[in-house]
Amino acid sequence: MKRSKLYILITIVITSYLHLACASNAATENLQAGPSTEQLSAARSSAEKLFAGRENLNNLREAIKLLGAVRDPNSRNYDVEWTFAKYNYFLGRHSADESESDQAFTTGRDAAKIAANMQPDRPDGLFWYGANLGELCKKSPVTVGLRNVGDVREAMKKVVEIDPGYQGAAAYDVLGQIELATRIKDGTAEKAVEYLQAGLKLESENSNLYVHLAQAYLALNKDAEAKRQLDKVLAMRPNPDYLPEHHESVDLAKKLLSTKFQECC
Repeated sequence: MKRSKLYILITIVITSYLHLACASNAATENLQAGPSTEQLSAARSSAEKLFAGRENLNNLREAIKLLGAVRDPNSRNYDVEWTFAKYNYFLGRHSADESESDQAFTTGRDAAKIAANMQPDRPDGLFWYGANLGELCKKSPVTVGLRNVGDVREAMKKVVEIDPGYQGAAAYDVLGQIELATRIKDGTAEKAVEYLQAGLKLESENSNLYVHLAQAYLALNKDAEAKRQLDKVLAMRPNPDYLPEHHESVDLAKKLLSTKFQECC
């Protein structure tokens, strides 16, 4: 009788332990599950709508928060990572707060690097990695630029190999700017012209390409060619999806016309 009771007690203990172990495993699985496909899709859709109104930086900040909330270090999502990097790039470009700008570019660089490592045969992660890192190079040309400009160039060349027309042929634009910015070292204005003209063959509505091509021509003392590019910017019909960026190009074109040609529209 005593032995029977002992067996019953042991059975109860073992059963209770198994129940607790299963419950613990289930709780762990729930914690590690991360956002569902539906949650990721909803977050990206809402963030995209906010990004469309990025002239209001609070919309951009909210879009970044939405995507940041569904980033899962245990289960990375390629589209979330590169889009998060893209939005941080635009915040970094337009924020008047230097600390916020630096943090945005750094965060964007790191997220894009994750995406690029996940799918190195797609352009998105590579491009936004190079774009964010490129801005950090501009901010700190000596401490960051000298060490990392080669990585930016390499990333953009890979984008050109994979999808030369990506983001309005913007990889060519970045490569052209690198050539202009590194003329003291190994860049040349002639090579910048080559890159920018190649970009324009693919995308004739990217006003950034025209403005930077004008700067390259000015560096070569080809003022008439430079003015022709700037006039094109002022006469362009802007792409409605890129109005803020077009307005920036127009402002720069007017500034160049005013300072280099003593005229402005």
